[in-house]
Amino acid sequence: MKNYEMMVIFTPVLSDEEFKAAQKRYIDLLTANGGELVHSNPWGLKSLAYPVQKKTTGIYWVVEYKATADFNQKLNVQIHRDEQVLRHMYTALDKYAVEYNAKKRSGVQSATEKAEA
Repeated sequence: MKNYEMMVIFTPVLSDEEFKAAQKRYIDLLTANGGELVHSNPWGLKSLAYPVQKKTTGIYWVVEYKATADFNQKLNVQIHRDEQVLRHMYTALDKYAVEYNAKKRSGVQSATEKAEA
């Protein structure tokens, strides 16, 4: 299994319950296909860099997970069918990115953050 990170931008008209239901739907899809959720981070409502489908804001959700490569094809099909999703992107993480994300979650500062402070 490989490590992945996915960012999904949902339509801003979702209620909190609908947003949580959408997150649960994708997490259930992940676990049903033998994947493992590493971390889920709902960012909430943010401004978009440019209008998407005539919307200037979106609800962001970042999720880190472990799964097989063929799972991303199934995930891609489900996301494209979902009318609540404005944009999405998933990225394969190498060992350095996984280590960096783990350090960020635990509160350890990186060298560049220490230099800025």
